[in-house]
Amino acid sequence: MATKACITKEPKGLSFFEKYLSVWVILCILAGILLGKIAPNVARLLDDLALYVEEAPVVSIPIAICLFFMMYPIMVKIDFGEVIKAGKNAKPVLLTLFVNWAVKPFTMYAISLFFLGTLFYSLIGPDALDYVKMPFGLDLSVGAKHGAGKVVLIDGVKMLEVPLWRSYLAGCILLGIAPCTAMVLVWGFLARGNDGHTLVMVAINSLTMLVLYGPLGGFLLGVGRLPMPWQALVLSIGIYVALPLAAGYISRKMIIRSKGEAWFKEKFLHLLTPITISALLVTLVLLFSFKGDVIISNPLTILWIAIPLFIQTNVIFWLAYGLARWLGLAYKDAAPSAMIGASNHFEVAIATATMLFGLSSGAALATVVGVLIEVPVMLMLVKICLRTQRWFPTESIKQASAIGEMTASNPNYS
Repeated sequence: MATKACITKEPKGLSFFEKYLSVWVILCILAGILLGKIAPNVARLLDDLALYVEEAPVVSIPIAICLFFMMYPIMVKIDFGEVIKAGKNAKPVLLTLFVNWAVKPFTMYAISLFFLGTLFYSLIGPDALDYVKMPFGLDLSVGAKHGAGKVVLIDGVKMLEVPLWRSYLAGCILLGIAPCTAMVLVWGFLARGNDGHTLVMVAINSLTMLVLYGPLGGFLLGVGRLPMPWQALVLSIGIYVALPLAAGYISRKMIIRSKGEAWFKEKFLHLLTPITISALLVTLVLLFSFKGDVIISNPLTILWIAIPLFIQTNVIFWLAYGLARWLGLAYKDAAPSAMIGASNHFEVAIATATMLFGLSSGAALATVVGVLIEVPVMLMLVKICLRTQRWFPTESIKQASAIGEMTASNPNYS
């Protein structure tokens, strides 16, 4: 039998913000680029407000504040007593693990290799080069070959000279092996999915990343065992997920104890309704203001990288969504299962690219492009989910089917 909903929210029509969300997103993207152009010092100051791990910016403080206000209204609605029940529904959990780790990294590699190394090869430039950090523990003489690169001396520092398209490819690979463990809670919430299931998958993916991220990334990048930025992973999960989770759990308990459950549902939750989307829109303004100069100075480069990332996101989404339908999952489980694989943990990808290849590398730029297209593309997929709910069996149909199966197998069942 399907798990019951794990959140205290009632079905309702689209709010004012949700109804015109596409308009707000476009306006916020334009506002962010404009802010980065007319007030670059302000944007740069905000962008520099970050927590660093080994010189890599892992947690942006302004984004972390916005993300807290995105996450808190979701976390406070979750009935944590039901989360364990959601975790016992094995189908969506296994589906998500299969798509995230057995399919997604390899489709990202194949799609990015085709576009960056073949279709866009002449556009990027056959002779275009990138200079990246020397691989960890490798000490080669100047002029020595290493893989597709050559050791050169830049300002007295040994660097590896590689084709620029390969550097972009490396950044895409890092995005492909880092499934989302934070923002997916927002996408699942907006798609009216099972927040309890999403939370369970966030926990499972976080643990799985600690085991598979290093060896899988090292294999696909061809650099041996990729260093796992566990500090970056733990820090980002702690700030982006654990903090709002704890705040939501504690405040829910305190408010229900002091005001009662009826007041909590009818009054308090009503006040939180626009906060998640408002914080999401502010995040968009910040993200595009931080990288406005990059977008304006390298519009075609951004496009070459964005196209394979966009296609990869859609391929993974439709694969997971189609498999969820084939498995007979309820919509509330199908939507977050597809969202988790489609979105990326870009904080970890950026941190890894910076540590491995350098902040100014093409790999780091590719991970930044992943950030820029993440929100608009995922909001598009949220809208697709909401419009295709009828593709999936409702809870009542699934329950009736389960009872029918029990009756057929046991004539004495009543």
